[in-house]
Amino acid sequence: MAFVTRFAPSPTGPLHLGHAYSAILAHDMARAKSGQFLLRMEDTDLERCRPEYDALIQEDLAWLGLSWDGPIHRQAAHITSYNTRLEALEGKGLLYPCSCTRSDIRAALAAPQEGVGFNVYPGTCRQRGLGSRRPGDALRLDLAAAFDFLAATDLCFVETGPAHSGQHRIDRDQAVTQIGDVVLSRKGEDIVAYFLASAFDDADQGVTRVIRGEDLFDFTPVQVILQHLFGLPTPIYHHHRLIRDDQGKRLAKRDDARAIAKYRAEGATPADIRRMVGLPNP
Repeated sequence: MAFVTRFAPSPTGPLHLGHAYSAILAHDMARAKSGQFLLRMEDTDLERCRPEYDALIQEDLAWLGLSWDGPIHRQAAHITSYNTRLEALEGKGLLYPCSCTRSDIRAALAAPQEGVGFNVYPGTCRQRGLGSRRPGDALRLDLAAAFDFLAATDLCFVETGPAHSGQHRIDRDQAVTQIGDVVLSRKGEDIVAYFLASAFDDADQGVTRVIRGEDLFDFTPVQVILQHLFGLPTPIYHHHRLIRDDQGKRLAKRDDARAIAKYRAEGATPADIRRMVGLPNP
């Protein structure tokens, strides 16, 4: 089997040391297997994404000595395709419209963050039919109904990361109570959920190894469920350790002091960055 990894940053700010660790790890693992390393821009947040950050990400990766295979995949160019493919779930009766608060829905569309996880939805709009959908409503996945639809399917995934290595089966009750009915899209704003777009892209791009931070491990069941609902392959997952600050907090884009561009400007070398994040030089 081909070994295909990807690095998928959001161009909403500069890359920091945590991004460098993830990108270098994915790149080095692919090259060690004579595989492919792909670059994807998760730029569906049209309010926060900026072309200057897109360009800076490419500069930082090239400076680190990382090369990617093929053209850059930009999710913003594929939003219509993502939304069109949701019609398959509508036909299965697995979606319902939601008109709950705009801020809650926008937060649900983003990738979960460490210490936040999922905001489990109480099902306020679950009894609404698709015919009642109004402009601005979101579409939620009825997770219990999805499990019923996939009752004959063995929902599991393989993990090779240090903290969760092994095969994981997805427990229905745990998923329904701890994840709940996730938002998949919001009509009128051309916004699709992070985990939906990345599930489609991983399949379309032939990604066989998803390498990302351990803070995203808990939402992997959502992607596996979506993969089965759409008949997509499930890649092998590798959730790596996080790079943290002196207080033990996960780095975020607001940590400009740890931005790769800042280290570059101060005279650091790519070897210095590898040393800082605990990775060997090639």
